[in-house]
Amino acid sequence: MINFERVGVIFPGNCHALRDVSLNVARGEFVYVLGRSGAGKSTLLRLIYADFMPTCGVVRIAGNDITFLPRCRIPYLRRQIGIIFQDYKLLNEKNVFDNVRMALDIYFFRKSMARERIWPLLKQLGLFELRDVEVKRLSGGEKQRVAIARALVNDPQIILADEPTGNLDSANAAAIMELLLRAQVKGAAVLMVTHDLNMPEKFPARAVHLDAGRLENA
Repeated sequence: MINFERVGVIFPGNCHALRDVSLNVARGEFVYVLGRSGAGKSTLLRLIYADFMPTCGVVRIAGNDITFLPRCRIPYLRRQIGIIFQDYKLLNEKNVFDNVRMALDIYFFRKSMARERIWPLLKQLGLFELRDVEVKRLSGGEKQRVAIARALVNDPQIILADEPTGNLDSANAAAIMELLLRAQVKGAAVLMVTHDLNMPEKFPARAVHLDAGRLENA
C-alpha cells in the first residue's frame, strides 16, 4: 500500500528533510515511525497523502506513483486515506457529529445512514454524549478523539496517525490503539508516528526510526 524507493525531500535553503528513504508497508500491516522532533516524520506522512512531491526517488501509494498522478486525481487518492492530524484540523463552529460526518459527505449519505456509521464509533470513543456539542467547547483530548473518529469512519485502506495518543490519558490511549489495531485486522495499512518509545512494547508491531531524515530498520 505504501512504497518509498530512495526518496529524498529538499526544502528551500538546501534543507534535507528526508534522505534516501526506502520503506514498504503492506496491506494489513501496522508500522510505528519513531524519532525526535525535526527528524522528518511529518514530511514522510505528507508525502503519502501527496501534500507535496519528493525531490528525488519514487513514492507509490495504493499503486499510484504520486509524482505522475494528475492533480485532479489526488482527492480520489486521499479518499482511501484516513489522516489523524496532530493539530486536529476540525471545524470549531460545527458540532462533533458534523465534523465526523464531513468524511462521509463525498458518498452523499443521508443523515440517517451517517448516524448508523458514526454513532457506534462515537460510543467507542466516549464521545456519544458530546455529539451535539460545538468542537470549540471541547478539551484537547476530546478534540483528538473527534479527529480520530473522522479519520476512521470511512474504513480507509491507509491510516496515517500523527501522535494520536499524545493528548490522551492511558485509558483513552488504549481505546484508540484498540481501534487502530482493529482497522489493521480489517486490512488497513496503519502508519503511526509517536514519540512514545514504550508504545511498541505495549502494542507490539514493526517500528522504524527516523534520524535527521534517514530511516533505520525499514
